[in-house]
Amino acid sequence: MSKYSIVVIIPAFNEATELGRVLEEMPLRINGLEVFPLVVDDGSNDRTSYIARSHGAFVVRHLTNLGVGAATRTGFCAATELDAEVVVTMDADGQHDPADIEQLVRCVMQEDYDVAIGNRMIRPKGMPASRVAANWLLNAITLLVYRGSVSDSQSGFKCFTAKAVQLIDLKADGYDVCSEIVGEIFAKKLRYKSIPIKTVYTTYSRAKGQHFLNGVNIILQLLVRMMRRV
Repeated sequence: MSKYSIVVIIPAFNEATELGRVLEEMPLRINGLEVFPLVVDDGSNDRTSYIARSHGAFVVRHLTNLGVGAATRTGFCAATELDAEVVVTMDADGQHDPADIEQLVRCVMQEDYDVAIGNRMIRPKGMPASRVAANWLLNAITLLVYRGSVSDSQSGFKCFTAKAVQLIDLKADGYDVCSEIVGEIFAKKLRYKSIPIKTVYTTYSRAKGQHFLNGVNIILQLLVRMMRRV
């Protein structure tokens, strides 16, 4: 692969249903750079890896399910080994529109930002009210724990420069990785911009998204992190 490229990390656990469509709709080039999808199969027991490879994606597979945070770390390591100039993270369940990758990439390449965050809260049309409320709550807790917050702290749709990927030090294994990334952005003084994105909530993506217990677990993990620093 070209040294100057865009790697799109897609953590995936049992996502064979929608993953193929996500990969098919991904742009091939942005700003003259090739786009390389990198699927981190987080211990799936369905055809996730097969679907990914059959659509031309690089695949890194965990032998067991470790969590989206662990899958993101694996993706960052792989993207670094591939000499990616720009790194994007997005969900595998079809909630994110692959067409929005371009505006996130252009933000970091043309506007001199280190991180672009896909923001669902600017245009939350179609987003379940329970998720809107939960997101605002987690924004507040992220601010409490990390002394910094963004409008959509739980967005998994982000774009990073290679420098940002090198500086961000992730420890979280689960969904609290999104808040941890926000904390790292502020701790490392990275320049970021929130970009409005469209979300696609289908019956499938609603079922695959964060559930109530996941939200409780995020809150507990964040509070534990705060207590450790006291």
